[in-house]
Amino acid sequence: MEDCLAKKMEITVSEAEKRTGRNAMNMQETYTAYLIETRAVESQSEGQCAPVDSLWRRYSEFELLRNYLSVTYPHIVVPPLPEKRADFVWHKLSADNMDPDFVERRRIGLENFLLRVASHPVLCQDKIFYSFLTQEGGWKEMVNETGFQLKADSRLKALNATFRVKNPDKRFTELKHYSDELQSVISHLLRVRARVADRLYGVYKVHGNYGRVFSEWSAIEKEMGDGLQSAGHHMDVYAASIDDILEEEEHYADQLKEYLFYAEALRYVQKCIAQMEAVVLSSNIVLMLHLVWYRLLFSKKWKFQCCGISTVRTFSLKGMTSKLFGQETPEQREAKIKVLEEQIQEGEEQLKSKNLEGRDFVKSAWADIERFKEQKNHDLKEALISYAVMQISMCKKGIQVWTNAKECFSKM
Repeated sequence: MEDCLAKKMEITVSEAEKRTGRNAMNMQETYTAYLIETRAVESQSEGQCAPVDSLWRRYSEFELLRNYLSVTYPHIVVPPLPEKRADFVWHKLSADNMDPDFVERRRIGLENFLLRVASHPVLCQDKIFYSFLTQEGGWKEMVNETGFQLKADSRLKALNATFRVKNPDKRFTELKHYSDELQSVISHLLRVRARVADRLYGVYKVHGNYGRVFSEWSAIEKEMGDGLQSAGHHMDVYAASIDDILEEEEHYADQLKEYLFYAEALRYVQKCIAQMEAVVLSSNIVLMLHLVWYRLLFSKKWKFQCCGISTVRTFSLKGMTSKLFGQETPEQREAKIKVLEEQIQEGEEQLKSKNLEGRDFVKSAWADIERFKEQKNHDLKEALISYAVMQISMCKKGIQVWTNAKECFSKM
């Protein structure tokens, strides 16, 4: 972790800007660009003022970067991007992806994504990622030159075609169930939060009606007028505070959404592990078929029938092999046997290589999953505690409003 990029470079997504341009179909479109600023940490520690490098990136470029990382590092739980369009929102909040509040939350999410990658012990060393942060032009060409899209298409076909392994690794089977449950639980939690926010919004706004009624009442009262007017003011302030409160709450919801999307990243790693297990199993099957065929060639019955020694007339292996291979000379048979021996040797080497690759892949994947679990436990604990503190603070404000109103009424 001492060598990670986050220790050497400050990374911020400092600004979002609405732009208009033309897409690949030469049609006009409106999009949001984000300003990425980087600064070397070493220069600052030496007392020098390090220059800030900056460049603009679109959300689609962030998507390209993450797709590249997912394909290149299938054993890693790659951090997810913030949502492209708002979901799980309470009805008073805009779901427009150009809404300033939503764009601001997405800016924070994109910065968090870059910091997650820059802090990862493996991803932070990727040259393409570094170029994404520091190189304005030619970055997409560098990504395309890696051929990652062909790998992505190939892996997608392989994942779809992967047959079920009879005895899969129990740990990763459990991981699939866990990722499914995690996504389900967080989705439900976000839906409940949205409903609570709707009702809370209504409760707060109704207090505005108290303020209006108290103000109207104060106009017809002489002795009670000042107290009613003051109480109405407290109610108005309380009612108006809900917009900022729920906007702040959306940031806590975004932290939950990050792990909602992390669940999909976990499933992707699990699928890649299943694919690796299937590849190893397939190599075993091919090698066994070669061995069976090799043994058949060298069986006594095969040799006798090929030499025409067998006296069994009900079934002629010689006749069958003649149909399969034609009339062969001993030299031709020896040549085929030699080829088969070479294929078996090659298959054994490939199987050994695949087994080694599979073990390394599973070991690396499980190490990264354990790293992710520690991160998840810490982040969700902090998010839930902060959410609870915010709710307590909101309740205290409500108590304070009615305490102030009580004092106003007492002075009447």
